[in-house]
Amino acid sequence: MINRLRVGTRGSRLALLQTHIILSALRKSNPSIECEIVTISTRGDKDDRAIFTIDEKGIFEKELNDAVRKGSIDFAVHSLKDLPSDLNDELVLASIPKRASPNDVLVNEKKLKLCDLPKGSIVGTSSLRRAIQIMRRRPDLNVKPIRGNVETRVKKSINGEYDAVVLAEAGLVRLGMKDVIVERFNVRGFMPSPGQGAIATVCRKNNHQLIRILNSIEDKKSRSEVDAERAMSSKIEGGCRFPVGAIAVTNSDSRKMTLYASVFSADGVKSISLKESGSVKNPVKLGIIVAEMLMKKDVKKLSEDWRDAVDRWNKK
Repeated sequence: MINRLRVGTRGSRLALLQTHIILSALRKSNPSIECEIVTISTRGDKDDRAIFTIDEKGIFEKELNDAVRKGSIDFAVHSLKDLPSDLNDELVLASIPKRASPNDVLVNEKKLKLCDLPKGSIVGTSSLRRAIQIMRRRPDLNVKPIRGNVETRVKKSINGEYDAVVLAEAGLVRLGMKDVIVERFNVRGFMPSPGQGAIATVCRKNNHQLIRILNSIEDKKSRSEVDAERAMSSKIEGGCRFPVGAIAVTNSDSRKMTLYASVFSADGVKSISLKESGSVKNPVKLGIIVAEMLMKKDVKKLSEDWRDAVDRWNKK
């Protein structure tokens, strides 16, 4: 019988808030279990370079998941979009609670929507996927990389260092900062990252009792949707240096879901967008089907110039 759990998390305010969301849900379903929070610093927390310039997977999760493998913590809490799809064989993605908004949003002091920002305005983002979609909509803007936690990026917009920033809505809401949101982008027109808005728990694959406990807080609809998105992204090897947008939406009958996906050329001129529907009972199959559809449309050709483009953009 498990009575006490050690949960690992990054030490940022957002990461701790997300961990408390998980623990609150666990306490409701398993009142007798006590949890100890263990904060762990990751490579992504220590490296001040723009995220997309670090050619390495899992910069925000490796140390946490290593601690799970070694047994120094029982499970780890992650923002799902930061979690690589190819987990260590000893680990399992144990649960996905109800997903928050997957949308991206615009923040700026002057309360201007993206279409109203003056020509040449400096817009900050930590994401290649967001950057290329901003540039496709407004090629006359100056899109620049930005680092720092959510609060820092918002502050840089409010104090005028950037004219605007684009962030994930879920993080702002969890931080109690939804009032700074000026514009909420529709997910079909401004594709989110696979898994955006979802929180994930990871534990050892052989810890069956803990898996059952963590599964008690899982939201089946959210799990199916993110499984489809991540399967698609994994199949086409989407990552920080090749931005891929994806969103799965469960149909009203709750039996089928539709997976929408978009990829872009480095100059933003070309893009491939498509959708496909499938059973909610086999989301991974749907994700693979969409990935194969993208590959038939020569998605690899769109990825060829991204490395050089990233280096040029980082020098801005």
